Amino acid sequence: MELQQRINAFVALGRFIGQFSTPNPTKATGIPKNDMFFEGMLTRLTTAKNHNGWFTDTNLQFACKSWYEALSEENIHTWLSNYSIPQPTRPKTIAIVMAGNIPLVGFHDFLSVLITGNKVLAKLSSNDNQLLPYLANYLQAVAPDFSDYITFTDERLDGFDAVIATGSSNTARYFDYYFGKYPNIIRKNRNSVAVLTGNETQQQLEALADDIFRYFGLGCRNVSKLYVPIGYTFEAFFKAMFTWKDLINNNKYINNYDYNKAVYLMSKLALLDNEFMLLKEDPNFSSPISVVFYEHYSSLTDIRRTLEMESENIQAVVSEAGIPNEIPFGKAQTPQLWEYADGVDTVAFLLKLTE
Repeated sequence: MELQQRINAFVALGRFIGQFSTPNPTKATGIPKNDMFFEGMLTRLTTAKNHNGWFTDTNLQFACKSWYEALSEENIHTWLSNYSIPQPTRPKTIAIVMAGNIPLVGFHDFLSVLITGNKVLAKLSSNDNQLLPYLANYLQAVAPDFSDYITFTDERLDGFDAVIATGSSNTARYFDYYFGKYPNIIRKNRNSVAVLTGNETQQQLEALADDIFRYFGLGCRNVSKLYVPIGYTFEAFFKAMFTWKDLINNNKYINNYDYNKAVYLMSKLALLDNEFMLLKEDPNFSSPISVVFYEHYSSLTDIRRTLEMESENIQAVVSEAGIPNEIPFGKAQTPQLWEYADGVDTVAFLLKLTE
């Protein structure tokens, strides 16, 4: 299958996914194989929600919308224009160990392997094992040549040429042990941070609320820590956070809030509290659900130095203060195809395997 044929298949998949990005999905015309797959996707979305309580309707719709927008033909061509992608004469089999913290979190690796003409051998997280196999079936129906290129397994991974594995810092040690002899990308815990100056508009802070609360803060691109200037007051920040106040209606989220608040209060730790989120001054990056850590800085020069020193722990920096590689408020959970997790270029890694 030629590169343009692979691109066409993913564009069709994106259009298919886009139908499910609103509260009331409507079957569109002109989408290949839609009659065969539309109702089944509705069922899979319901199953995914029932299987994982963090996968709410809103979060599933947002994931569908994000991938629909990402998989436009223009976006894919812009992404791939940075590479020379030959037609592999001997495709490599790439084992992908996927996380399950947010819906379709492993889709970019899946896309990268197939778009470069290689084969996927995927091991799904039990927390997110409903949607991707169904979307793979759709992809194979649209482009039957993909049928020999996609395998999902619950068994021990075997017969692969390279590995892309995503997990925690703990699981990364096991990944290193089992997969260290293969070409690999092994991802560990990372978190995203925001740098505030005190001059942010209400609109910017409300966009930051999306970066904090989308997916309940479970993604590595969610802002889990704030850097604020000495003397910063949180009044405007908390006002903006109230755009997400409906989180109190989610039992799983509010149970985490109640638990964390009780633990911190029993430990007599100082907190800032707006009744559905907690702010805790803390030098760490990975905050519990419903909690955001914060630290003070004395100057932007100082914080730039800090971020550079901590780069191995940081996935993304959300700010509009002139920080290197910053992304705007509200954009943390909508990365472009060319914005790679951990800053590791997956496509370049895959192309090197076939040199």
